[in-house]
Amino acid sequence: MIEFYWPTSQGEWLAWSAALVTILFGLMLLFAPRISLKILRLQTAPDHPEAVSEARATMAGFYLGIGICAMLFAQPLIYLALGSGWAFTAFGRIISMLSDRGVTGFNLVSVVMEVLLAAGPLLYALGWI
Repeated sequence: MIEFYWPTSQGEWLAWSAALVTILFGLMLLFAPRISLKILRLQTAPDHPEAVSEARATMAGFYLGIGICAMLFAQPLIYLALGSGWAFTAFGRIISMLSDRGVTGFNLVSVVMEVLLAAGPLLYALGWI
């Protein structure tokens, strides 16, 4: 039987907190996709309702899957996957900011948040904290 594991060290709490935020993002995408897309500054076309299902399925599903697995199993390799996902998200945003003239306030705040969400799990999984 799977028991819920509470973190015991500062590094585990950072990694666990990143998983919790990831789950919260996933829940918001799953249950309020239109609001989530508006926050992300994305717009769906009225004649394409499948765009909303992409937010619910692809985006929410991945966030919920990796976040819940990280919290339930509390294994360094799962935290490594969580941190790597956020790190590559930040990397993609930085590439977009440089290539697409996307240096905006929203992107700057987002990249800082993504780097912070990547740092906790990666630092813990790699044994640096």
